[in-house]
Amino acid sequence: MKKLVAIGEALIDFIPTEKGCSLGEVDTFHPVTGGAPANVCGAYTKLGGTSEMITQLGKDAFGDKIEKDLNYFGIHTEHILRTEKANTCLAFVSLREDGNREFSFYRKPSADMLLQKESIQQKWFEDSFALHFCSVSLGEYPMKYAHKTAIEYAQKAGAMISFDPNIRLPLWDDHEALKKTVLEFLPYADILKISDEELEFITGYQTVEEAKDILFQGNVKLVLFTKGADGAEVYTQKIKAVSEGKKVKAVDTTGAGDAFIGSFLYQLSVDGMTAQKLCDLSEQKAVEYMNFSNTYCAYSVQGKGAIASYATMEDMEKIKK
Repeated sequence: MKKLVAIGEALIDFIPTEKGCSLGEVDTFHPVTGGAPANVCGAYTKLGGTSEMITQLGKDAFGDKIEKDLNYFGIHTEHILRTEKANTCLAFVSLREDGNREFSFYRKPSADMLLQKESIQQKWFEDSFALHFCSVSLGEYPMKYAHKTAIEYAQKAGAMISFDPNIRLPLWDDHEALKKTVLEFLPYADILKISDEELEFITGYQTVEEAKDILFQGNVKLVLFTKGADGAEVYTQKIKAVSEGKKVKAVDTTGAGDAFIGSFLYQLSVDGMTAQKLCDLSEQKAVEYMNFSNTYCAYSVQGKGAIASYATMEDMEKIKK
């Protein structure tokens, strides 16, 4: 089974100890290692795969914690650089009663944003199944161009490219620039994972059917449309597949979308899927993948934080029973 490589932010999520209040009303926070690309590695690895994270952290205590935690969860950290030019990224989170979140980020800039493209090495992508990335680190900083280099090397290695825009509006002063950047990187992807909340922002449409001409650009072969508790849909140029969601009481939805795409990529890897084979994915198989990932996601939101709340394959086997 080949490895998953992810590039982007690894950060500390400060999760509140209480729910149902705004950020300014939270009395106590609990620090948890997160960041969408790191979370995706976490899901892939906890299920039994091998993953490697590419990022840059500050030479500070929070950077030390992230490296320690990623190693604890089995995520390879050999490609994590450290710098004294900026601090490790922090994100403070508040939770509403339904488990949904409000964010405040401390990254102006943070260490990950300063990762230089020259630091990316082609050998890192040897024997890789996929490269996964998001939009959080695609602002006009060196990290944006490090992404482009990583994508080039991953493609040369025969890896598929997975893109989750993971829209975080508070990080962008110019929301049109964010939309333009997502549309700039979208054609590089073989798999595009997009949520119901993000679809209209990116495309101006509320359904994938209406937005198909915008979404299926460049290399895009599969669109994974996630709708939280309402389930998910898979689209290729040949099929539409639908999976119903799992209704559970959400404690914390942090990292839920990352759990979905991480577990989805794991299943593709187990089955030896390649970018070209995505075009011929059957509706039955797509539903099977989504059913697993919906269950995986439902398990995650019943715990706090992201990676720590993700299921192992042993946990999943117990759920099936």
